[in-house]
Amino acid sequence: MAGAPKSTLIILLLPFLLLGAAASALPLLNSSLPDPAAVVADFHSKVTTSRRRMQETGGGGGCMTGNPIDDCWRCAGTDWWKDRQRLADCGIGFGRNALGGKGGPFYVVTDSSDRDPVNPAPGTLRHAAIQEGPLWIVFAADMTIRLNEELLVNSYKTIDGRGANVHVAGGACITLQYVSNVIIHNLHVHDCVPAGNANVRSSPTHYGWRTRSDGDGISLFSARDVWVDHCALSRCADGLVDAIMGSTGITVSNSYFSHHDEVMLLGHSDGYLPDSGMQVTIAFNHFGVQLVQRMPRCRRGYFHIVNNDYTAWEMYAIGGSASPTINSQGNRYIAPANPNAKEVTKRVDTEEGQWNGWNWRTEGDMMVNGAFFVPSGEGMENIYDKASSGVDPKSSALVDQLTIGAGVLGGPRDNGEASAYVGFNYAGSATGGGGGGSGGNGYGSLGMVYANSGDRGCRSHLILSLTTLVLALICCVRLD
Repeated sequence: MAGAPKSTLIILLLPFLLLGAAASALPLLNSSLPDPAAVVADFHSKVTTSRRRMQETGGGGGCMTGNPIDDCWRCAGTDWWKDRQRLADCGIGFGRNALGGKGGPFYVVTDSSDRDPVNPAPGTLRHAAIQEGPLWIVFAADMTIRLNEELLVNSYKTIDGRGANVHVAGGACITLQYVSNVIIHNLHVHDCVPAGNANVRSSPTHYGWRTRSDGDGISLFSARDVWVDHCALSRCADGLVDAIMGSTGITVSNSYFSHHDEVMLLGHSDGYLPDSGMQVTIAFNHFGVQLVQRMPRCRRGYFHIVNNDYTAWEMYAIGGSASPTINSQGNRYIAPANPNAKEVTKRVDTEEGQWNGWNWRTEGDMMVNGAFFVPSGEGMENIYDKASSGVDPKSSALVDQLTIGAGVLGGPRDNGEASAYVGFNYAGSATGGGGGGSGGNGYGSLGMVYANSGDRGCRSHLILSLTTLVLALICCVRLD
């Protein structure tokens, strides 16, 4: 049911969680930014600046694309793989303060196994994710990681899949619980299933009993300063991205969503007051084929939904309850053929007399195939005027350009189910759908140097650049 709480277990624990929140290192209500309109204005300013720089360099024929996130780490004057941590400076929106593993050492994942969630082997993603302190996690080769239990990611981590084709799929998936400053970039996350009733390690010094999980792709539970960028998510047992229990400071950008019912839940339950401080930016994403609802479904907080491409939906695109503020700007909404599903918006389990004062606004959105957005709220003009701060929200006419790279860079955006799409020429390397690039030249579409096409079955024979070789040696050192 759309209005039901996420878990009955959470309801039973709710009084204890509320008591613990007061003393937690991750405050709930007071961790939100006092002026969300200023964050929205900063977002539009960065898009405008990136667009202007692109025009000055010849209309996008070179490095600049007009997408401020990608232009930031791709066009810094150095090859991105030699300065991977620059990515941490490129966040925008409410998750812009997510540091990830900036300033920390690199950890190269070389082992795709997950044999022991309590005592993970060095070289595995789980061993990397639980470490204390900043850590920048990369991958030595293409791999599919089937997790036996939830991956509990510790604070100050970046999981950076650039340069490899990395799938977290077919098992449990990613959980961010009571942590902050996490960046998840360039991963395929799909076919996630419930796990639990088992012990799982969350740090080098602690493991504990985990009850049954929901089967989310990426789950945020009282997490803050989180940025999910350039991921492809589909076919999970529950949500693709869910944020509950006072999570805030979140940006989900440049990602591709497909083949799923309840895509994104933002807010635990209508009665959970700490979610009033939730602030989320949803930007430059492509909501693709075979999606039904919740793109996103919001409760209580402030949600900036900007410059996304909605290919279609079966029920609705954006839903909410408990008076969330929804600021929809510069999106393209393409309605399905069903004449009864043309409305973009849905007020979940709420009568019109209750929701007509909710602050839902559409500005610069493109409505296609009969799509329509039902705005609401009176006397809110000052908030939205302030949000623009003299910078017009980017027109939906830019959606094609801003979302062309949505999903995992350099390969099929639909977790391998759709045809390859045109990518960008990263660092002068080959583009196209495959990890090996075109012409068998051995260069992936993100500039990483791979074995020739005939050797793809044995990625352990990667031809690494000197920089990557140095990173690979790090995996031999235990970090616990």
